[in-house]
Amino acid sequence: MHLETLAVHAGHDIDLATSAVTPPIHLSTTYARETTGAEHKGFLYSRYTNPNRAALESCLAALESGALAAAFSSGSAATMTLLQAIGPAHVILPDDAYFGSIRLAREIFGPWGMDVSTVDMTRLENVRAAMRPNTKLVWVETPSNPLLTIVDIAAVAAIAHQGGAACAVDNTWGTPVLQRPLDLGADISMHSTTKYLGGHSDVLGGALIFRQNDELAQRTLTIQSSGGAVPSPFECWLAMRGIRTMPLRVKAQTASASALAEFLASHPKVEAVHYPGLKKHAGHAIASRQMSGFGGMLSVQVGRSQQESMDIAGRLELFTYATSLGGTESLIENRASVEGPATRAPANLLRVSIGLEHIEDLKADFDEALGGR
Repeated sequence: MHLETLAVHAGHDIDLATSAVTPPIHLSTTYARETTGAEHKGFLYSRYTNPNRAALESCLAALESGALAAAFSSGSAATMTLLQAIGPAHVILPDDAYFGSIRLAREIFGPWGMDVSTVDMTRLENVRAAMRPNTKLVWVETPSNPLLTIVDIAAVAAIAHQGGAACAVDNTWGTPVLQRPLDLGADISMHSTTKYLGGHSDVLGGALIFRQNDELAQRTLTIQSSGGAVPSPFECWLAMRGIRTMPLRVKAQTASASALAEFLASHPKVEAVHYPGLKKHAGHAIASRQMSGFGGMLSVQVGRSQQESMDIAGRLELFTYATSLGGTESLIENRASVEGPATRAPANLLRVSIGLEHIEDLKADFDEALGGR
């Protein structure tokens, strides 16, 4: 089935008790079972699983053709649990990635024996050179946050596998609509379901989708259930609701982001636009090959300083100055001000998440904030 059909139907069944088309929210934390210990319906305790979570995980696995999926309380919880499952080994991450992922590996797991290397993954020779006998995970993020660099997933996955390591891809910005890491050879696809999958800025969640039900997958699931990094039934329900419209939302956001990127790239008061859909983007060819669209995120460098870029953002009327992305409303923020001294983001870089407003209104808003042409 096509993704649009899967998004509507995967994990959704008519409620047997009431014939409700929209699934109920199962808030029970515990489930009745036989005195022998046998489970009636496959559920025991909500830290292990729950009907809403099971439905979401079934849907997520179907969307990316995975063997199984695990839903988490946040994207960071998903990343943290996977890193904990890897254990005291060597991991490789991109030097341009969500700063929270690098912080987890270095600051949280580093003292526990995790050895972390960060490299420019746009150059495959850097990945090869960083591989060691004890490398257990190569973490890819493409398009990257916030510079939208593009990494060749298939090539990096092949390098990882040659060295006996697993390859995981943060596919939050790619979404199953635009990019399918498991089909490109990756072992794990990670999402912050808070973003495009939920899509309405009202749910916190994360997910790992595994290409195979292997030892790493089972160890990750064991750590998750033991540690309790699970989403609530309501969050799972909200994520499932969002997924139903995700293909249509992402396609509309991608079309608007492409148009805005072209508009800003030609604006005399814009220093640079980072968007893989632009033909001059260094990763355009790879993105064209491994993505069906270039996404609803872009970054733009404007103003001569961090403060001046923030002042320009403050003059926008249709863009809310806020953290996060992937919702129906357009958001913007200066990433250097969020990430602090260790950031790789230029001081005047604004990260832009395109919502569902009309593109001509978004263009006009930016043009006015920039002071016109």
